[in-house]
Amino acid sequence: MYIERIPQTIQFLKEGLMLPQESIDLALSKSPVDRHVLPIVLWQYGLVTLSQLDAIYDHFDSYV
Repeated sequence: MYIERIPQTIQFLKEGLMLPQESIDLALSKSPVDRHVLPIVLWQYGLVTLSQLDAIYDHFDSYV
């Protein structure tokens, strides 16, 4: 499901949302087993806003 989209999601986070690599790395380190929770971890740690979180899930939906 979402796990297959991690490379595309990381690219979207960098290019679409302009998140720094350090923020992405932190979120990845906090969700090493369950990568599908990456968007929630980003939000939980204050690395993305609710509107950015919504954009991430919209991005996921574009792959359906």
